[in-house]
Amino acid sequence: MTFDWKSAAAVIVFAIGAAAGLAAQRRDAFSASREHPAIAYAEREGGNRVRRLSEALESGVAQLSFEEAHGRGYLRSLLDALRVPPESQVLVFSETSRQARQISPSHPRAIYFSDSVAVGWVPGADLLEIAAQDSQQGVVFYTLAQRRSETPHLMRDVSCLLCHLTWDTLAVPGLTTISTFPMSDDPNAYADGVVVDHRTPLPERWGGWYVTGRSVPARHMGNAPVIRPAAELRTPPAPPPKLESVARAIPDADVYLSPRSDVAALMVLNHQTRATNLLTWVGWQTRVALSDKTPLDRVDDAVRELVDYFLFVDEAPLPQRIEGAPAFAETFAADGPGDASGRSLRQLDLTTRLLRYPCSYMIYSDAFDALPAVALERVYARLWRVLGGEEHDRRYARLSAADRRAIVEILRATKAGLPEYFR
Repeated sequence: MTFDWKSAAAVIVFAIGAAAGLAAQRRDAFSASREHPAIAYAEREGGNRVRRLSEALESGVAQLSFEEAHGRGYLRSLLDALRVPPESQVLVFSETSRQARQISPSHPRAIYFSDSVAVGWVPGADLLEIAAQDSQQGVVFYTLAQRRSETPHLMRDVSCLLCHLTWDTLAVPGLTTISTFPMSDDPNAYADGVVVDHRTPLPERWGGWYVTGRSVPARHMGNAPVIRPAAELRTPPAPPPKLESVARAIPDADVYLSPRSDVAALMVLNHQTRATNLLTWVGWQTRVALSDKTPLDRVDDAVRELVDYFLFVDEAPLPQRIEGAPAFAETFAADGPGDASGRSLRQLDLTTRLLRYPCSYMIYSDAFDALPAVALERVYARLWRVLGGEEHDRRYARLSAADRRAIVEILRATKAGLPEYFR
């Protein structure tokens, strides 16, 4: 879940805030203000994991330890407290985010993530940046000062919406991963890129990111400088360098908690960002419709988008087998509930697709379970319609009968609150 965006983000955010009429016309994003009485984003904080840690720190129930070495500060202790695995580390070196001036290919920004929390760290920077998926309020942003204190304080930061509330986040406070395209070293040149999720073809992914693994796609945009001499941009791009670790790309690689920017972690993160935003969109759109007593047409639009995305019906195919380091895949799989046969929605495939069983593990998230009842009913009904084979559009043909059956059986065994008709 990255915190970056190209330089035009402020213009996009302004457009969202100012063009209420346009928002009302678009059906592919949230249609109201984040300060609608049913939402009140700035006023309410919800009960996310970061807020609970903040309250525990304030009361003295929890403590964070400070590490002087390598400018890590509270990083390792914060990850432990929020249960964010260090194995999830991915490294981005495009000069973006609020800490852009401190980021470079030799000094990248590290992102660590779980299903509901992401932590951004630049070695030696004065802040840690944290994003938490709140079950009610969408993604809520915090900072933690990197200076030793008896009472470290997690501060909520709404200024992060400058980059994290755009059409690409579905007009809700959310997350994006960006692939930055190569740009000229001309000081007047503009950055450009594409928002990445699991639908994005792999050759377009990871510009401005390090990508490590035992087997990575032959074509992608990572591991290569974003800013290049103009003459280089007129020649066909060379294949990306292959890296099993970042040790030979970053002079001080040992300051990071891992020597990797794991390709499997990147692919999971690419899926998860849009899944997070879709959950917020469905929840917020429903709350506004119920509050205003308006038809639920927009809710149905959002539900369709969420279910289709959760079932990977538009996932970009993998051109070859992908293999990262075992540490991330094992840590990721260990977090998921499994059925009696050991099957889980957190098992990676990475031969032809991301997951062995194509249904998002985000179905277990607090944000999913906290959807308003009328939305949850619609989500489950559409899931059953697709998994039961009642959708005949050819885009659903990629879900084989065996896949559909396995998903239903895993959900029956692992998902609390499943409607009776799934049984």
